[in-house]
Amino acid sequence: MPPYQEHHLVPTQTTTMKDANATANVSDLKTLIEELESSIEVPSVFICPISLEPMQDPVTLCTGQTYDRSNILKWFSLGHNTCPTTMQDLWDDSVTPNTTLHHFILSWFSQKYLAMKKKLEDVQGTALELLDTLKRVKGQNRVRALKQLRKLVDSHLSTRKTVEENNGLALISSLLGPFTSHAVGSEAIGILVNLDLGSELKRNLMQPAKVSLLVDIMNEGTIQTKMNCAKLIQMLLVEGNPSETVVLSSLSLLVGVLRLVRDKKHPTSVLTGLILLKIVCSRESVRSTIVSIGAVPQLIQLLPTLNHECLEIALNILEVLSTLPEGRLALKECPNIIPSVVKLLMRVSESCTQFALSILWAIYKLAPEECASKAVEAGLAAKLLLVIQSGCNPVLKQKSAEFLKMCSLDYSSSILISKCMLTATIQ
Repeated sequence: MPPYQEHHLVPTQTTTMKDANATANVSDLKTLIEELESSIEVPSVFICPISLEPMQDPVTLCTGQTYDRSNILKWFSLGHNTCPTTMQDLWDDSVTPNTTLHHFILSWFSQKYLAMKKKLEDVQGTALELLDTLKRVKGQNRVRALKQLRKLVDSHLSTRKTVEENNGLALISSLLGPFTSHAVGSEAIGILVNLDLGSELKRNLMQPAKVSLLVDIMNEGTIQTKMNCAKLIQMLLVEGNPSETVVLSSLSLLVGVLRLVRDKKHPTSVLTGLILLKIVCSRESVRSTIVSIGAVPQLIQLLPTLNHECLEIALNILEVLSTLPEGRLALKECPNIIPSVVKLLMRVSESCTQFALSILWAIYKLAPEECASKAVEAGLAAKLLLVIQSGCNPVLKQKSAEFLKMCSLDYSSSILISKCMLTATIQ
């Protein structure tokens, strides 16, 4: 096939777009497309039929169909001598730059870019005005300014940067204290949770008065406010700050976290609460307190209702609490604990199986005969054999084999095999 020739198409119409000359001051078309494509709906006439992406260098074939140059040349390089859209044989081997369409595409994207830029500048300007307003106003005016700023921070990434770079973090943090109203505190927390908090600011937020306000709001606010408080506490605890004992020593905090976990109406809040509870449980000093406020039976009761992500976190927490004598006792006293946990073996993930097996092992060590009997009746033997024969990690397989051996001490081989509900071949 001879190389394709190129003819230049003289525009037969002139554009009426007012900003046509503004394109000289804007980046090239490729850059504009990359910045804008994901945030706006591009007219179909600007889309290449091959790639389904905006055309950067439109060229027209003899059939009248227009494609992006790179895409149609690739089509030809594969040996095709047809129009991709109509599948007609090409009687002319030339591609003609569609300068009119290119001009319209460039002008359209330039207009959108300039509009977006102006909008961002307006948003950033508004954010700066609100920060300045917060320095001067109190009462309901302060609440209104914070609410406006929170909405901007929620919806515009650029606003977050503006707040962070203009001392907004310190200003908003200074509004939290022993005499702060919950209305002001809720809005301020809703802003802070979306920003990048430095170590110094985190230490500032660990002050007892601020922590007390944070915990109070988490227990009394709306569901979104409670989740924001939980997320902010996660941010404060994640670095292992020496001042974290101020947070962890709060019984009201632990009660508030469990309320979030139990809120079945809002699955997102359950996940947020479980993540925070997992972080708190990683601190040995508070595990006994968590057990004492009834976390174990509450989590066990929730297990059947949780999605896979939440279930894995909940089992991890229960495994950690099972390392305490009081944690094992709380597990043993939960109704139907053994059948409930046995069901989770080899059901969700290897991690869930590992956590569930650890929980069963902890109960077994507390009451071997009772646990073995209930576990085998619930089908544990069959589940353990599945683990042993699966591709799970060797440590988990070894633990399963040991548990199966311990359970078999209370049964004859024939009875144990019958409890496994296996086929004759496997027997």
